[in-house]
Amino acid sequence: MNRWIRRIGTASARRPGRTIGVWALLAALVVVLSSTLGGAYLDDFTAPGSDSAAATELLEQRFPEATGGNAVAVFAAPEGERLDAYRDDLESTLVRLRATERVTAVSEPFASGAISTDGRIGFADIVLDAPSGELGPQPAEALAAALAPARDAGLTAEVGGEAVFLNSEPEPSGAEAVGVVVALVVLVVAFGTVVAALVPIALALVAVAAGLGGITLLAAVMDVSTSAPVIAGMVGLGVGIDYALFVVSRYRENRAAGQENATALSAAMGTSGTAVFFAGATVVLAMAALVLTGTGVLASIGLATSLVVLFAVATALSLLPALLSLLGDRIDAGRVVGRRRAARPVEASAWWRLSHRISARPWPYLVVASVLLLTLAAPALSMRTGFPDAGDEPVSTTHRQAHDLLAEGFGPGINAPLLVVADLSGPGLSADDVPLLAERIGDDPGIGSVAEATFSTDGATAVLAALPTTAPADPATAATLERIRDAAPDGVHVTGQAALAIDLTTSLNSTLPLLLGSVLAASFVLLVVVFRSVTVALKAVVMNLLSIGAAYGVVVAVFQWGWLGGLIGLEGTHLIASPLPAIFFAVLFGLSMDYEVFLVSRVREAYDASGDTVEAVARGLASSARVITCGALIMTAVFLSFVANPNPFVKMIGLGLAVAIALDATLVRMVLVPATMALLGRANWWLPAWLDRLLPVVRVEGDVEAAPAAPARVTVPIG
Repeated sequence: MNRWIRRIGTASARRPGRTIGVWALLAALVVVLSSTLGGAYLDDFTAPGSDSAAATELLEQRFPEATGGNAVAVFAAPEGERLDAYRDDLESTLVRLRATERVTAVSEPFASGAISTDGRIGFADIVLDAPSGELGPQPAEALAAALAPARDAGLTAEVGGEAVFLNSEPEPSGAEAVGVVVALVVLVVAFGTVVAALVPIALALVAVAAGLGGITLLAAVMDVSTSAPVIAGMVGLGVGIDYALFVVSRYRENRAAGQENATALSAAMGTSGTAVFFAGATVVLAMAALVLTGTGVLASIGLATSLVVLFAVATALSLLPALLSLLGDRIDAGRVVGRRRAARPVEASAWWRLSHRISARPWPYLVVASVLLLTLAAPALSMRTGFPDAGDEPVSTTHRQAHDLLAEGFGPGINAPLLVVADLSGPGLSADDVPLLAERIGDDPGIGSVAEATFSTDGATAVLAALPTTAPADPATAATLERIRDAAPDGVHVTGQAALAIDLTTSLNSTLPLLLGSVLAASFVLLVVVFRSVTVALKAVVMNLLSIGAAYGVVVAVFQWGWLGGLIGLEGTHLIASPLPAIFFAVLFGLSMDYEVFLVSRVREAYDASGDTVEAVARGLASSARVITCGALIMTAVFLSFVANPNPFVKMIGLGLAVAIALDATLVRMVLVPATMALLGRANWWLPAWLDRLLPVVRVEGDVEAAPAAPARVTVPIG
């Protein structure tokens, strides 16, 4: 494998102009195609095989008029006043709403009785001409603009509902650029030269830009979640910088050891380039495994992120060697004043001394680090998941304000309508049974009211809207839904935004073990093949689980318990978004494997040369710790920048990823790995003879076609 990677890098370096030209053409092609053929992002929240999915399918087939998107315009008079004093202004607003594109019907608050008991808050139901998930953000923007007459009259007027919430676009925080700036500062400090620092940033931006264009093209052939570009961009930016950082660091290390530029680059591609390939393959594998959940949202996030990571790997293996070849000695241009050019022996490194200190007394380090990680992971045992609704959105958004006004005027259940769909075409249920069905539903203690049934034109399908007494994310709403379904006769199904969210959460929770098992098994096999060691693979899996568990625990403590939530701008506590455990696991397991591959590959390289495990770990850690630390700082900065996003879901992802990467690069790679490898000794490389004969030979740590050897004394470049 390393021969193949080295040849790709060498071919790209020999013809840098052609390679860069091909990449420029590819980027331009992706931009053009995505702008002309790209699709719109669409969230598919259906849980395949669920009762809500059956209800939705029945409506689409038998009662398509009932599948139109729905929104709600909410009006509130100033404190101490009543809406009936503003009838003319409300009527003017309703006229504008009815004239808005995509709107098919708008109810009249006073005629429909949609006025709160104190007369201050009212709402108008809005029906649109397509399902909510297919509308995009434009109709919501037009509806918000149509509320101008009411607002001009002094009323509070907001627009919410399913069509607005599902198509809302995350507010950009601008803080993402801060992550890039921090990454640049870290790289300048690490490399000591501006040019060397700019190369990884440039590579990552190219990979992310091309990947995001590819995601837009992917949206033309499948439903791609609106969250997919955010998550894919976040991960792509982090790994793109990291992969280029690892290769550039090895290249400069080889140059500092006395190798010519071409030789140094070839050797770097054969070692670090190969590690990049396998590290990227692990991330792609983990993210693609989200398809196993069977849910459209997670499947699209997994495939989109995999696509961006593939671009990051491709740029590191082809575009990067071309740039390095073209730069030549100018890679050291723009040297920071005060930085030394000299290299120092590995034995003089603080990491080498730390590794020997840990190896001398591994048990205390192993126990303390493990206890700390397990303590951080403990809150995860009380994790409660649920799907975000409009009540979880930033208070600055119109749909959040509409949600809060409705709850204030009519109770929390107004935001969790359940749609009961009855199939009347079979022998078990007829139109005459619908009133009794409505009565039974209304008798449930969790139901506040049931609207009059509507029938399809052929009379084969009936729909009843039932309002619970509790909020969408309240566990009591899920219990109410379960009771209604248990008591309903055959042919009756329940859907609605709350029911869809509850079914999706249930589906994700049930498929999570399959996802975890698949990723763990596939990663274990990949590491066994790469390092030809069962022990290394098993140790990596266990340690990755520790850092992921700690990230889960921190997210639960901050978001669900509210600990230190104010520091990151949280306005209250939140359930953990049900897609998050699966997304976290896939992303974090893949990223953790990045550092495992880079660290253990250097350890194995040193072990093959000396046969001494303790010395190999010390040299491997000294050779890679500085790069891993820089990479972790960069990733942590990139992920933390997303914590500034006003959307709590994005905050969760950013904080969880940042915490996991920071813990993985410090406690796990710098403490647990040296401690366990010192304890295991030669057992680190245990592989049964029969398995050794079956496995293909794949080398990461050494290049069988390596160019002339560097001087025997290993050095670490400074600046």
